[in-house]
Amino acid sequence: MTAKDLQVLYEYDRWANEKLLHVIAQLTPEQFTQSVAGAYGSVRNTMVHVLSAEWGWLDRCGGAKRGERLKPADYQTIESLMQLWATIEGHLREFLSRLRDEDLARIVEYDFGEGPNTSMVGELMHHAAIHAVHHRGQVAVLLRSIGVVPGNFDILFFYAEKRVLAV
Repeated sequence: MTAKDLQVLYEYDRWANEKLLHVIAQLTPEQFTQSVAGAYGSVRNTMVHVLSAEWGWLDRCGGAKRGERLKPADYQTIESLMQLWATIEGHLREFLSRLRDEDLARIVEYDFGEGPNTSMVGELMHHAAIHAVHHRGQVAVLLRSIGVVPGNFDILFFYAEKRVLAV
């Protein structure tokens, strides 16, 4: 994996989040916070988890400081979620713009309360992007369960769109 590979992966992450957030923006406030199913219960809670984790891994890898884990209750509106995403997206772009291949091998220590762990920056950033894919899929299921069609944000569609835009 190279820094360029991670940049492309996060371009996809941004593209997929934009597509999903466009759909989420059309929800009613009740649908946004409605407890439906899954580990996090609602569209809002799941998206806040995704964004909190992405920012947390970015922080651990040397990006902008997040502080404590983000709490869904602090994001009562879709607009507040969109603002959060824009903030994190800005931090990600800044971090990725200065990331070099040699930075990917730097070891990061972290602890989930079960004892210390170590991983390389490249692995952690790769994990954060894949983690977001997993939870965007969960949000798609939650949306379908409340009667909203989320659309398709598979990476193949991202690549196809990139090819068309490059022409």
